Amino acid sequence: MGQHRAGQHARRTPRRRILRPALATACAALAVAAVLAGTHALTSRATADAPAAAPVDTALTASAEPSTAAAPATPDPPAPRATAPAGTPTTEAAPLPTPTATVKRGTTSEAPADAESAKVGALFNGPVAAGRHFCTASVVHSATRNLLLTAAHCLSSSGDVTFAPGYRDGSAPYGSWKVTAVHTTTGWDQRRDEDEDFAILEVAADQGRQIEDVVGAHPLGTGESFTAQVRLFGYPNAGESPLTCVNATSKEDAYQRAIDCPAYTGGTSGGPWISTATGAVIGLIGGYQEGGDTPDTSYSALFDHTITALYATAVAAAG
Repeated sequence: MGQHRAGQHARRTPRRRILRPALATACAALAVAAVLAGTHALTSRATADAPAAAPVDTALTASAEPSTAAAPATPDPPAPRATAPAGTPTTEAAPLPTPTATVKRGTTSEAPADAESAKVGALFNGPVAAGRHFCTASVVHSATRNLLLTAAHCLSSSGDVTFAPGYRDGSAPYGSWKVTAVHTTTGWDQRRDEDEDFAILEVAADQGRQIEDVVGAHPLGTGESFTAQVRLFGYPNAGESPLTCVNATSKEDAYQRAIDCPAYTGGTSGGPWISTATGAVIGLIGGYQEGGDTPDTSYSALFDHTITALYATAVAAAG
């Protein structure tokens, strides 16, 4: 999902899936700004003066499970087979039916214009105008009250990027906010590590007001299970209103979670996964295949200690 165009975002290198076939949706790939060295190391850099990268329409979001991959489960030994006394007539047992896996899909609809969706908005390359949004972002709570959360693959620099919270039908009811800096992890910057496909953006104040003072914010959540129920948001490129869908997430592998919600096509990358239990943002459309390669299943990199450290770096830089 995210800026996703269905079926057109294959990985550069093969990845072993441990629970299900890779599906999904991917999103706008502009790239990201930040660097140093080391696995899961962090760094950030303000890039307000960098030229804006053109949005790329690619196909197609966290919880805090342990950061190490679980050892494969050992199958239970087969139960001992009963033995009939010698000479007893026997008959062939009827074959057991093959179990059929079913996927419970959420129902996607237009998001209502309420306090929750006001915290979510569209990213634009330049001024806000109908048909020009390329990814989705949301306001994340911080002491500085000026931070957004989106997918790292959506941006390579702040450039001339603006954010319109609560955007609908060409209108920005809460104003447009200039993105002034992009913070990402070294893992993403150096290797485009899909397990670190998240970015924190700074936005400039508007007439002395910070964006969180205007629309509020979702807290960052890193403590929920892989099977949390979430409300998914995203702005498809082909539409002018945000979509929403509620469903339970599932574990894709040690650092990725998945959700089955239809119609999340190009532009929805970066859309937040809001826990219905806590109201925290625990994922975003991105990660595996930059969000996925079908519009019906979306992915998110796991929100663990890596995003917690990136968040701390961004807060320090923005203060």
